[in-house]
Amino acid sequence: MQWQGESVRKVTGGRRRPAAMKRRAEIGLAPADTHIGEDRARIMRTYGGNDKVRALRASVANVTNPKNGETKKAKILTVDKNTANPNYVRRNLLTKGAVIKTEIGLAQITSRPGQDGIINALLLE
Repeated sequence: MQWQGESVRKVTGGRRRPAAMKRRAEIGLAPADTHIGEDRARIMRTYGGNDKVRALRASVANVTNPKNGETKKAKILTVDKNTANPNYVRRNLLTKGAVIKTEIGLAQITSRPGQDGIINALLLE
């Protein structure tokens, strides 16, 4: 979990004296760590009382072919590459920007599974 309030330091490096202390509402939630597996999602209450769907596990992705604009559901086989963190490839974590191997071919995830609850991807050719 991460505190998402204002920093104690200014951009210049000087110290900012906070008027108030940290608040419980400013604490962020732990990452979803979306894995490959049987579909599982959680509905989270967010700041302001809104809802956010978190995908905890996913087995299919909506893969769009950019050449003809056709979208198909494809089974996710494995994570092929992830520039965010090489350990995510070993752990098969699904994040935005990750390259996944599907039945159709390689695709890059364009959605945020931990925020949107769905996996949308673009076919790489």
